[in-house]
Amino acid sequence: MKLRFLLLSLFFATTIFAQNGTVTGTILDKEFNNEPLPFANIVIKGTKQGASTDENGKYSISLKPGNYTLVIGYLGYETKEIPFTLKANEKKVINHTLEASGVQLQDIEIIQVVSKEKESALLQEQQKAVEIKQSIGAEEISKKGIGDVAAAVAKTSGISKQEGSGDIFVRGLGDRYNSTTMNGLPLPSNNPSTKNMSLDVFSTDIVEYIGIDKTFNYKNYGDFAGANVDIVSKTYKGSGMIEAGSGINANSNAISQNKFYLQDGPNFNGFSNQPIPNNPLASYNFTTSWDKQSSTPIGSSFYIRGGDSYSVGSNGKLSFFVNASFDNNYNYKEGARRGSVSTQAIAGKDFFRQSYEYNTSSNAMANINYKINSNHNIKFNSMYINSTSQKHEEFRGIIDIFDAAPNGGGFVRRSTFDRTSLFINQLLGNHTLSDRINFDWGISYNMMTNVIPDRMQNTFVPLDDDNPNTSPLIVSNLNKSDNHRYFQDMTDDELAGNFTLTYKFGKREDNTYKGKLIAGYSARYKEINFDATQFNFKINSQEIINLNNIDGYFNQNSFNLGYFDIQTFRGGLSTANALNPQNYNGQQIISAGFGAIEYQFTPKLFVIAGFRSEFIIQDIFYSTSLKTGKKLTDTMEYLPSLTAKYELNEKQNIKFAASKTYTLPQFKERAPFLFEEVGQSFFGNENLYNSTDYNFDLKWEMFPKNGEVISFTGFGKYIQNPINQVTVASATNDISWVNSGDKAIGLGIEGEWRKSIISRENSTTGEKTNLGFGINVSYLFTNQDLDTQKVIVENPGISVAFTNQESRLSGASDLLINTDLSFNKEFKNDKSLTATLAGGYFSDRIYALGVTGKGDLVDSEVITVDFILKFNLSKNIGFGFSARNLTDPTIERTQDIQDIVVDSYKKGRNFSVSMKYSF
Repeated sequence: MKLRFLLLSLFFATTIFAQNGTVTGTILDKEFNNEPLPFANIVIKGTKQGASTDENGKYSISLKPGNYTLVIGYLGYETKEIPFTLKANEKKVINHTLEASGVQLQDIEIIQVVSKEKESALLQEQQKAVEIKQSIGAEEISKKGIGDVAAAVAKTSGISKQEGSGDIFVRGLGDRYNSTTMNGLPLPSNNPSTKNMSLDVFSTDIVEYIGIDKTFNYKNYGDFAGANVDIVSKTYKGSGMIEAGSGINANSNAISQNKFYLQDGPNFNGFSNQPIPNNPLASYNFTTSWDKQSSTPIGSSFYIRGGDSYSVGSNGKLSFFVNASFDNNYNYKEGARRGSVSTQAIAGKDFFRQSYEYNTSSNAMANINYKINSNHNIKFNSMYINSTSQKHEEFRGIIDIFDAAPNGGGFVRRSTFDRTSLFINQLLGNHTLSDRINFDWGISYNMMTNVIPDRMQNTFVPLDDDNPNTSPLIVSNLNKSDNHRYFQDMTDDELAGNFTLTYKFGKREDNTYKGKLIAGYSARYKEINFDATQFNFKINSQEIINLNNIDGYFNQNSFNLGYFDIQTFRGGLSTANALNPQNYNGQQIISAGFGAIEYQFTPKLFVIAGFRSEFIIQDIFYSTSLKTGKKLTDTMEYLPSLTAKYELNEKQNIKFAASKTYTLPQFKERAPFLFEEVGQSFFGNENLYNSTDYNFDLKWEMFPKNGEVISFTGFGKYIQNPINQVTVASATNDISWVNSGDKAIGLGIEGEWRKSIISRENSTTGEKTNLGFGINVSYLFTNQDLDTQKVIVENPGISVAFTNQESRLSGASDLLINTDLSFNKEFKNDKSLTATLAGGYFSDRIYALGVTGKGDLVDSEVITVDFILKFNLSKNIGFGFSARNLTDPTIERTQDIQDIVVDSYKKGRNFSVSMKYSF
């Protein structure tokens, strides 16, 4: 009886299944020579059944017999409805070619939606674009296990990351030549030393994709010669989702130490801010200890994110996405640190350095997208980032070969906590006013605060210089600043807006348009304020010091006994304005109008002619230990650009771009404030002025199949009056910035190849296997003239005598290589495995130009290898493992003519494991 029942059940199920039919087909893209259109949305009207086309534009949906309407849609294209009748066991083939449309998709509930997070979708966009552009999406970022935006950008061709920071070099051009935006709106810097926000403070958790424009776009600000990096934040699409994850990490150098040390004061989560104590000159009121504190160097991470979308009325949709995360990590470095190296290769300062480092990053983002109807969309984006860097450094050796510990045995300790808080608020809108007219706009208000609260430095020397290794240490009284506490507070508030109107013209019979007229206005208003107060401990009695009890000397009792006085650079307790901070502040206003004509001259030739004009005000006021004054500047820049694309065939393009841009000096570079580090100091030069840049690019690209690309780009840069970082001819070898010559050139070639080696799918089980390979290589030649007389005439008080009459550009590596090999396996039951091996290389590059017979400071070549493994146990549970910097190269900076290492260390290998759960 049971057997009979089972046979009947099986027969019934088989009969029902056999009655189903299948609708299948291929969707093509008319705007791109009828190429297959991946990720188009296919739904059965009035139901929740549907699919998305694969990378070959194909789809398939199983249905019961009946009458249906197939709805085909793609963002920015027409929505097509096709009625059909499906019979039992019938395979109905419906192919269609979509055309571009001035309206967006109607709201329909679908299983999968278009996403620019996908690598293949971004490559398709790159292929269609007239502009020369690159992008890296969330899919590729996840596959390569990249944790921050700086590391993500450094995986693209021609870009390298500066060691020990989030700054990037693009085609040999550093921070000053690049710009950073989020959703097309500018971001402030988080560091007085840089123009751009350090990209490593942005977690890739909040990124949909990162757009990288290495050619000038008339919509962007003209302070550009390297690249504009645009971080596009996630906009949620789909049904409700919540995901949480955590992990731990360790650095091989940090965990190998018997004890790991940090300063007293900053807390674990990075939200501390030690204030200046009351009456700091009248008595010893500092509450934090000078003595180092031990810590356990195991890092951790945690995140939670979620999103959902809701229908509003008959045509509207409201969606939101929120993300919160916290990461921390520990690092340890040790090696040589030398300074003031003479032409005879004698180091005036010669240390063995130990550096204990602790970093945190906290992110919170909320994104709300309101699609009013198919013609109007408004998006609000708000983000808070808190990032900190804590360094406890100890230096042993020769403090000053002429004065302090000349035979060694000296000891310098510096503990620095650097915290940046950034609050970003953006409101953006897209409006289709008619079939021909579109209006896009965006406004932002950003608030940035950077503080260095209670930096501590001690300097101790041997009591007996003749026997430094056995002599006890005493407090140094050579300079008032040898022992100090330093407080810095910087704010950077900026209001910005973009407004663009587009008009289509030249309508064809198929309802597409030959051209567009674009007109727009953008503006940004920035206010920056920098305050710094340093409390120097003027030593009156050189007592013997116990390194494990520095508080035993620096305390209220010693102050009462007159062992030391507390002063600022303005003076001590008897000076009326002694507590007035060193300060510089200023404003920067850029008001810009722009316009362009985009026109398709033939079916294969597309041209964009653009023009932008900017009126720039950059005023700075300063009162520092070096001087007091102001510098008011304003200028008008006229910036033409030309971009063209010629389609050789359906898979190959040739693209060309030419433009004129400019480079502004930064506030720190113009502010005469002395930034002191152990072994090196920097000061600004108020006489700096703009550079003028001319940019040329010619690119050939081929897209053999979806997800693959081969390209070569030749490029050139011509820079008038380039700005360089130089070592000033002085006893202390300080570094400053000057317009170093009349011109500089950069010529190079980039190549990129992404290849799918294996791509298999089991139609029975649904299992997929993919093996992909990618490599990009850049070769760069740079040269600039160096004019000592020009610098002396333009910068009174700064003495520069260049060692060489010409040089490479600072920061320019001749050769850059990035490569990766990725394996992906999708199993049954939502299991998947991804393994990626990634490598990178950059050759030597100049850090600072040499003077008075001294060689350039040159950063050595570096090779890195990372391995990332991810395994999804189910739809809900996933695990990850990463091993980074497996080669652990020695990072060196050398003074080249004298061939002496001035800085050297290893970063150590970094390992992490993680787990996530979604529901």
